[in-house]
Amino acid sequence: MIPVSVASPQSLQPSGVADSAASVGIVLVSHSRALAEAALDLARRLIVSVDVPVELAAGLDDGALGTDPGAVVDAVERLAARCEGVLVLADLGSGIMSAEMALEMLDPAVVERARLSAAPFVEGLLGAYGAAGIGKDLPAVAAEADGAAEAKRSQVTAF
Repeated sequence: MIPVSVASPQSLQPSGVADSAASVGIVLVSHSRALAEAALDLARRLIVSVDVPVELAAGLDDGALGTDPGAVVDAVERLAARCEGVLVLADLGSGIMSAEMALEMLDPAVVERARLSAAPFVEGLLGAYGAAGIGKDLPAVAAEADGAAEAKRSQVTAF
């Protein structure tokens, strides 16, 4: 288990991470808190040489499955306060809808620095986490996330 110091109920940040100069942070929107935590744990275990600010907007407050646009707004605002850009990754269709609703509710100045990605949740997170971790800007981080599906597709051979 990765030690975490939780700054808020939705935030997972490794202990001792100073991310005030972070270029891009990532919001994970998932129906399942456990899924989002596991995906983040995988990224942090596979890409150990970087620390990226990540916020979770996952599951409902009562522990049930679901997404909440208000939680997405809060997560994006927390990252926008300390990052130059924010990439939002969602797991399923209604998670995308929650993220889109959240972006409509945010201050336009924040929205200008945020992007919703259509990337696959796990693969997109890995690409984005690595790119953000080496200081790439939002368009480059989004491109890494979005390219994850093609990278996987190219590895699968037809039978």
